[in-house]
Amino acid sequence: MALSLQNIRNNAHQFSLDYAEAVKENAESQSFLNDFFAIFGVSRRRVASFELPVKIDETSGTKRIDLFWPGVLLVEMKSTGQNLDKAYHQGLNYFKGLKDQDLPRYVLTCDLDTFRLYDLDDQKDYSFQLADLVDNLHLFDFMVGQKVQEISEVELNLQAADLLGDLHDALDQSGFSGHELQVFMVRVLFCLFAEDTGVFNRHQFTQYLLQFTDESGFDTEMHLHKLFQVLDKPPENRNKNLIPELQAFPYVNGHLFKERIDMPSFSVGMREQLIECCLFNWKDISPAIFGSLFQSIMDKTARRNLGAHYTSEENILKTIEPLFLNALKSEFNAALKVKSDKSRNSKLQALTDKIRHLTFMDPACGCGNFLIITYRELRRLELEILQAQHAEDAQFQVGLEIEPAIPLNNFYGIEIDEWPARIAEVAMWLTQHQMNVEFAKRFGHEPDLLPLKEHAQVHHANALERDWNDVIDAENLNYLIGNPPFVGSKYQTPTQRELQSQIFGKIKNSKQLDFVSNWFYKAAQFVQTSTTHCALVSTNSITMGEQVATLWQPILDLGIKVDFAHRTFQWNNEASGKAAVHCVIIGFSGQQATKPENKVLFDYPDIKGAPVEIQISNINPYLIDAANIVIANRSKPLGDVPKMSKGNMPLDGGNLLMNEPEFRELVSKYPQLTKWIKQIVGGREFINNIKRYCLWLPDATTKELRELNLLPEINSRFEGVKQMRLASPDKGTQEKSSTPWLFRESHRYNSLIAIPEVSSERRLYIPMAFMDNSIIPSNKVQMVPNATLFEFGILNSEMHMDWVRTVTGRLKSDYQYSAKLVYNNFPWPQTDDQQKAQIEKLAQQILDAREAEFAKDRETSLADLYDPNLMPPSLRKAHQALDKAVDKLYHPEGKTFKTPLERVNHLFEMYSKLSESH
Repeated sequence: MALSLQNIRNNAHQFSLDYAEAVKENAESQSFLNDFFAIFGVSRRRVASFELPVKIDETSGTKRIDLFWPGVLLVEMKSTGQNLDKAYHQGLNYFKGLKDQDLPRYVLTCDLDTFRLYDLDDQKDYSFQLADLVDNLHLFDFMVGQKVQEISEVELNLQAADLLGDLHDALDQSGFSGHELQVFMVRVLFCLFAEDTGVFNRHQFTQYLLQFTDESGFDTEMHLHKLFQVLDKPPENRNKNLIPELQAFPYVNGHLFKERIDMPSFSVGMREQLIECCLFNWKDISPAIFGSLFQSIMDKTARRNLGAHYTSEENILKTIEPLFLNALKSEFNAALKVKSDKSRNSKLQALTDKIRHLTFMDPACGCGNFLIITYRELRRLELEILQAQHAEDAQFQVGLEIEPAIPLNNFYGIEIDEWPARIAEVAMWLTQHQMNVEFAKRFGHEPDLLPLKEHAQVHHANALERDWNDVIDAENLNYLIGNPPFVGSKYQTPTQRELQSQIFGKIKNSKQLDFVSNWFYKAAQFVQTSTTHCALVSTNSITMGEQVATLWQPILDLGIKVDFAHRTFQWNNEASGKAAVHCVIIGFSGQQATKPENKVLFDYPDIKGAPVEIQISNINPYLIDAANIVIANRSKPLGDVPKMSKGNMPLDGGNLLMNEPEFRELVSKYPQLTKWIKQIVGGREFINNIKRYCLWLPDATTKELRELNLLPEINSRFEGVKQMRLASPDKGTQEKSSTPWLFRESHRYNSLIAIPEVSSERRLYIPMAFMDNSIIPSNKVQMVPNATLFEFGILNSEMHMDWVRTVTGRLKSDYQYSAKLVYNNFPWPQTDDQQKAQIEKLAQQILDAREAEFAKDRETSLADLYDPNLMPPSLRKAHQALDKAVDKLYHPEGKTFKTPLERVNHLFEMYSKLSESH
């Protein structure tokens, strides 16, 4: 009776284990070949002979073929490490002494470790190692009399995902959509992976399609429908009149094929797309492919609406390693060091029992990447433990009932879209099979995947509407993990806004929070009184700006503590069109959870590089080593410094403003207007040296205003301002319609420091400058009136910039400087006259370095000077000198700080003390 594919695979696993050591001993080749034939249930004695004598020519003596199977196979064995190319040519030379009808199609050369198989008919050759025999069993289909058509394949890459997405789109455009389309695609995806990973026979699904479906595609739906029915029935319950090709498919179970759905009608092109999907080699499946499949099928609009940013394996490990995996591995390594066999095995068994009962939930699981990697890493750890338990048992490969036992049922997910939810279930099954193969390579047998016996519990639901306790009770959950959707507050749909309102209730300013905040707050409420530990990925926006106080104060009030965190790093993944975002990972837990002795902070001096691991006493919401304080808007500065305010707000509909050509045209026609027109700068104009102008009339007399109003061009501008303000729903703006020649808000100072409200995060320093009253700063500029060189120096220092990077809000990724949040909360240093004079001197050197550059070319802008890659050496040197001097003002020992994180930690300590006294 022919062996099943599963039996053949298990035999191959055991063979690889048996001969792994034999290779070192240069085992007897005939025993090796007898056992090799036995893998396939073939008795070597019935089909092939050892040492068959052949006479090549009249002059040579008799030669002997190591193994010969007439018409099928010739084998030439060599000792380990010998030249197999030479052995191949030696084998071909034997053909001269064989009859034509006995000439073999295949030549195999082997040195007990490396296999070389030559297919002489197709002129192909294959090479692999003993350890990879299971992955190459399909090359020996001829051993069991199968004549399988060789199908050309290409290596798996992201094009396969795009191809599957194209098939999905073609089906959708044909009118086959919705739930039935999702079910159908998941089934096809399972079959594609199953036939390339050993769950099905090699090319079983593809061969069925090629053999039985017409090229026109008209009957494809009928054959697929029949196949899906067969996959849902145990062999004993199937119709006895089924063709052998259908009977050969295994019973899948797991409810994957249970639901009866209408099937899509295929065209020629759609059938070809399905066949082309089959021609990809899906064997080396990875979670990256599932993420790409997800994104390739979703369009850009859906991706923005769902905030779907696929999580790479690297970033998942950044999340789960400090959350639980590192601790489990440390526990395993500690057990290995126990000298007593009894105590060591007891500890190993206890660890095995522990990991087999751990539960995990991802409440925004997408295609299940977090669950997949978590399951895979636990299976690998379990495998290491099992091998350690049986390492000294000489018979552990034979007769012992050793089985992996981490159940898929311990993994929970919630996903709003049906397609990725179903993908997640399939991914977990296939990862289970992948890990079964790894298990077999260690223990010689592969646990059966089919029929499916368990499944990950992925719920198709809206995680913000579903009670998570209905998925799994918080008391029974060990770890909550995931990468919730990133959607900025301004990009939320009305439905998302409503959901956020329900989650946060009456919490003030919660509408300003990014959508990811909902998962953090709901997770905090969920684990508040449980032992569950959480780790979630987010954009770094929730750890800076006004969002910190709004989100984290309520979370801290629940008794939640941060256990570990990755500070800002650049997101990366393997999906096409990947999102360019800066992220953080935050691990936290509730009141009843066991807290780590040392909290771990992963700092990224280079956001694209590797982190530096720092053990600290506390991690606050800004992800620094400081007390759990949040910084809210403050009306006055903490230090004895001038107040900061916004510049002048026109609110004029553009009627009081003009560009340079408009200014030139107007003053050439009315030279008297030169007196009333001034240059105005917002942040963009200020940094980039762009010339804009405005009518500035706060000092104009009534007579002068009447004369100006007689000019048609000026009159039309005044009328435009008036109508714009009257149309405003704001009563204050409406009242200002009576003075259309004035800005909505205006301030007059002789001198001030101007700071652009928005500035690129690429710059080492925010470009700031002194201005006199000849230039009007708009409301897009923050200004510090009557400031001195001392304030200019401190604000231009690295110390202040590190505070800005931590505390300020962001517009996309750019700094959004705020008086109430950044400036008013900044801890100013205590200085004496000598120290202050030193700072003023160094600040002047910065201005001098700038002026030297401006003198070379008056078109030079601050954007040019502060380009991080092109900053003039003299200006960079001036800033560095100032940075060192400012550091010494703050450092307890009068030294410079080593890292930005050290500066920020110190500033927060100062802030904590200063805020108590204000």
